[in-house]
Amino acid sequence: MNDQHTRRELAARMAADGVQFVSLQFTDIPGTVKNVTIPVQRLDEALERGVWFDGSSIEGFARIYETDMMLLPDPATYCIVPWEPDSCRVARLLCDIYTPQGELFAGDPRHILKRALAQAEALGFQFNIGPEFEFFLFRMDGHPHIQPVPHDVGSYFDFSPRDTAARVRQDISATLEGMGIQVEKVHHEVAAGQHEIDIHYADALTSADHVITAKYAIRAVAQLHGLCATFMPKPVFGINGSGMHTHQSLFAQGHNAFFAADDPYHLSPTAYQFIAGQLVHAASLAALVAPTVNSYKRLVPGYEAPAYICWGQVNRSALIRIPRYSPGWEQAVRAELRCPDPSCNPYLAFAGMLAAGLDGIRRQLTPPAPVEENVYDFDDRRLHELHIDTLPRNLGEALEALAADSVLGEALGPQAADRYLEAKWREWREYSIQVTEWERERYLETS
Repeated sequence: MNDQHTRRELAARMAADGVQFVSLQFTDIPGTVKNVTIPVQRLDEALERGVWFDGSSIEGFARIYETDMMLLPDPATYCIVPWEPDSCRVARLLCDIYTPQGELFAGDPRHILKRALAQAEALGFQFNIGPEFEFFLFRMDGHPHIQPVPHDVGSYFDFSPRDTAARVRQDISATLEGMGIQVEKVHHEVAAGQHEIDIHYADALTSADHVITAKYAIRAVAQLHGLCATFMPKPVFGINGSGMHTHQSLFAQGHNAFFAADDPYHLSPTAYQFIAGQLVHAASLAALVAPTVNSYKRLVPGYEAPAYICWGQVNRSALIRIPRYSPGWEQAVRAELRCPDPSCNPYLAFAGMLAAGLDGIRRQLTPPAPVEENVYDFDDRRLHELHIDTLPRNLGEALEALAADSVLGEALGPQAADRYLEAKWREWREYSIQVTEWERERYLETS
């Protein structure tokens, strides 16, 4: 457990910050944040011995006859919750999950990512991630059963006196910075009510922690402004959906293992193999990075979201895009995976992305030729000529691919893979038997 020196340091920091309560957080398998709050006086005990909870009540964790589990706070994730009043100062700590035997719980999403990172480290690599969040801000107008109306009239990079979201974005940015998350930029996105916030790259575990924290913080700040923030991938038909484009690189001994000076794309053989691995596993990876029924309403042609399994540089319809290289920025050479969306569990998504890329490195795979045309304009014959496959059309197809993928299954581990598939198959079946308003309008009087 946490050593005595660490506990003393954290206690001193909390005393200086005037903390009265500590929010202990973790995620279930689908990625929902769970929370238990303790008085600060109980912190030392929690750091030394953990906090027990009922794992059978958490989606994807334990069966009813193996309920006891323990939360152990990670002192490195300490931050103040800035929207709580100073009169009741609250700090946040993310937790790792242990079994009653004192072993790390194999189904803990955070542990799954740590295990994947350890495999990369055994090969001499550090996996870095830089996520770009897209999300919508809606005004509910007191009628949650009515489709929300975007509260601004802005478009991509717009700024106008009528765009009241500018202040909200600034407050979000300041809040994230105050919670230890370095923000690169914030701006209005293409659709009305849609926004993006880009987070500076970090090692994958830190980035996953930042994703969890950012979603939690963005919702809270939006609520303070009387708005609803949603990370639903496609909340409104006919306009752009929200992705979480994810920039990735491998570092070795402090240097970017993706960079090569003499390559047209400035990519190393390692980078090409990593890209090839992700393309090979793209269909099954979709089940982790685009994990909801609604995710596949976004992954369709025409809305800047990838639907085809290919890669390129100037091509934003590609699944993997290589941002342009600037001389002197060797450390910034990276591959941007464009199919993830912000509804994913970042721990599982990043673990799957890494496992797919490392599989390409181990097998020394070669990616197909880059595609620099707009793939949305290709007909079926052209797609066939270039051997370009499509991403799964729905969650059911993605789950079938994941169930058949031994590499990603091993990355999740048998328990987590079974529980994840079980939860997602249940979601897909529930959706499949729903009767929608579209069906009523189309068939009620014509069938």
